[in-house]
Amino acid sequence: MTVTLTELAELRLRTFVRGTPNPTPTRGIRLAVNEGGCNGYEYDIKVAEAPKADDEITDTGSLKIFIDPSSAPLLDGIVVDYVDGMIESGFKFTNPNATDTCGCGKSFQTAKDCSPAGVPCS
Repeated sequence: MTVTLTELAELRLRTFVRGTPNPTPTRGIRLAVNEGGCNGYEYDIKVAEAPKADDEITDTGSLKIFIDPSSAPLLDGIVVDYVDGMIESGFKFTNPNATDTCGCGKSFQTAKDCSPAGVPCS
C-alpha cells in the first residue's frame, strides 16, 4: 500500500493531529473512501485517535495514516497535496485508480467492479 503526502500536505495534517486536545502517540489521520459524490466515490480525511484492528497503517514522515481494508485498493498509489491559493485552498488528491473525477476533485470513479453509481452534483 503506497500513500504519498507532499511536504505541504504532511505539514497541514500534522498541524491538525497536534492541534486537537490531548494528543496521544497513537493519533493519526484516517484516509478513506466513501460512496457518494458526483462520480460514485468521495474522499474522507479526518483525525483518528488510534487505528482500528484491521486498518493498514502507513507511516509518512512523522505522521501515521490509517486506511480501512475496503478503501485500501482504491487509495493505493494516491498522492495527497495541499493547495493554498486565493481561489481554492484544501487537499488535492491524485489517484492512479481514478478513471474519472468531478470538477471539484473530491469525487472519483474507478473501472473496478466495486464502483457505485454517482449522483448528480447539486
